[in-house]
Amino acid sequence: MAHAKNHDYHILPPSIWPFVGSVCGFFMLIGAVLWMKGSGPWMFAAGFVGVLGVMFAWWADVVKESNAGDHTPVVRIGLRYGFIFFIISEVMFFAAWFWSFFKHAIYPMGPDSPTIDGVWPPVGIETFDPWHLPLINTLILLCSGAAATWAHHALVHENNRQDMKWGLILAIGLGVIFTGFQAYEYSHAAFGFSGNIYGANFFMATGFHGLHVLIGTVFLAVCLIRLQAGHFTPEKHIGFEAAAWYWHFVDVVWLFLFAAVYVWGG
Repeated sequence: MAHAKNHDYHILPPSIWPFVGSVCGFFMLIGAVLWMKGSGPWMFAAGFVGVLGVMFAWWADVVKESNAGDHTPVVRIGLRYGFIFFIISEVMFFAAWFWSFFKHAIYPMGPDSPTIDGVWPPVGIETFDPWHLPLINTLILLCSGAAATWAHHALVHENNRQDMKWGLILAIGLGVIFTGFQAYEYSHAAFGFSGNIYGANFFMATGFHGLHVLIGTVFLAVCLIRLQAGHFTPEKHIGFEAAAWYWHFVDVVWLFLFAAVYVWGG
């Protein structure tokens, strides 16, 4: 009885994953530098695989805690706040790329720009027509976000796990299609990453967004696997709620990219 828990907080046991994750991240960073210096990608790849392993093991522990009943209402509030702060950090990450794009679009002259006459896009750059494949990709991603919202509504308001499953399947499928179309667009770009500031900004902004789409697709796929395993209830579904928030964040970022980079910046 002396060790009985009479509070809503969950005291975490000691975990090795923060330390292992830091070591793997360090190896990935040094490996990336060595790769850029021509030493090969092997150290970077080893660190990257280690980081993925830590992510899987660490989040598996969080799922076990939830299934064991450790995620009380107070703990769930903390998890929500934590994920909101993570989304805010992602907003600031993309703000840097938008800042760079707008800076060079509004003031295109400078030593780091091939333009000398104030023209944007730079002379010789043939941009994408925003009203073809980029518009199609926009509609695909918006429909995927709507499917994720359908899945969330089916769980929380109707406790309909079948509709939730099909909503997740549709959201994941549309996310995969978006990624495929993005890869197709990249393969037909009339400009490259290096040699011009427009290409560097374009590929960094849209490329990192594409990476986030891929991560979000995996996030939703994990939720689908957990749903099939019997996880999630209308009262306890933090993992799926975080995935839905992340997916809607990816949607919003793409709308800004489409309007700023493809339409206005082109």
